[in-house]
Amino acid sequence: MTSVTLPTKGPLLSRKGWTAFFVALIVVCALAPLLNLAVPRESAFYMSDYAVALLGKIMCYAICALAMDLIWGYTGILSLGHGMFFALGGYMMGMYLMRQIGTDGNYKSDLPDFMVFLDWKTLPWHWTFSGSFVMTLILIVAVPGLIAFVFGFFAFRSRIKGVYFSIITQAMTFAAMLLFFRNETGFGGNNGFTDFKRILDIPIATQGMRMTLFVLTGLTLLGFFLFSQWLVRSKFGRVLQAIRDAETRVMFSGYNPLPYKLTIWVISAIMCGVAGALYVPQVGIINPGEMSAANSIEIAVWAAVGGRATLIGPILGAFIVNGAKSWLTVAYPEYWLYFLGALFIAVTLFLPNGIVGLVRKWRATKADPQPSDGRLEAQRALAASEGVEPAALPPPHTTVTPEGARA
Repeated sequence: MTSVTLPTKGPLLSRKGWTAFFVALIVVCALAPLLNLAVPRESAFYMSDYAVALLGKIMCYAICALAMDLIWGYTGILSLGHGMFFALGGYMMGMYLMRQIGTDGNYKSDLPDFMVFLDWKTLPWHWTFSGSFVMTLILIVAVPGLIAFVFGFFAFRSRIKGVYFSIITQAMTFAAMLLFFRNETGFGGNNGFTDFKRILDIPIATQGMRMTLFVLTGLTLLGFFLFSQWLVRSKFGRVLQAIRDAETRVMFSGYNPLPYKLTIWVISAIMCGVAGALYVPQVGIINPGEMSAANSIEIAVWAAVGGRATLIGPILGAFIVNGAKSWLTVAYPEYWLYFLGALFIAVTLFLPNGIVGLVRKWRATKADPQPSDGRLEAQRALAASEGVEPAALPPPHTTVTPEGARA
């Protein structure tokens, strides 16, 4: 009877991984606040408020890229609608921030300015809990999670997958964008929410509050990274990868893919919702444009550029692409979308495993430059067919067992 040995569960991160993690933690919690709050503005080491806001925004995007990696890289489900979950979390936070304005608005009313302009007399029913910070935190998780659960349940139960699932998610996001553009829905129409004043009754435009949001975003990103690393290394994560590679075989093995796909889909949506909630107070605005198809496609681009099924790759991809975007939109604003499209095509054709995959391939080649046994055998067969003496070729690799026998 053949025995099967299952792989042992190793540490969550390697020694180098933990070192990099703690370095990132120190940068987020100590170095960045020091450079922004304590270093004089005229110093070359001063970290400007613009840099703080830009890096905070990119870290929010990195959370979305990490969420995309869980659903696409590890489960094989390409979503083109995660921008909707990002925007929903942002709108939940935006509603709370609009209530925090109070009577400091242009119309000096307890109602948000856009409601006064539209001659609304009372808050809509879906604004009921917007005045409570605790309820807002719950809604940031519950609203994207609930919508993802309902959509995912019917989609996965119907076994919709592949390009059809991607198109449906994009259509869902587009429909939500059109809904939020309407003034009568109570979400600010085209303009959305802006002109925020306070959060928890603390002025939001102060340097200290900006740095607090920056640190909170960084800690959230690092926390989600550890959670994702634990998740994909668990039995649940191995089943997800099996579903990605051979869903039919998983079903024949006695596993129902529906709860696994639905669970990771909801987790991914919640992560995007949290990212959107952290994004809004840092950029100062949220509108239906965040649900555009281009935004959702960009999330997939970040994951593809960095490297799918690597976790760290999509994070790097988000920083690289958005860092380039920040420069290119200033230097070549009319050509930015062409750069983005060319980048995605180039990665698809020449870097199918992304930047991290390229680095891993280079390190593997550097560590073991010898050709594989299969390649050597192929070379010998080719040489024999051409009548060339293959004796000059190196012998295939051999492995010595503890008993001294060759394998």
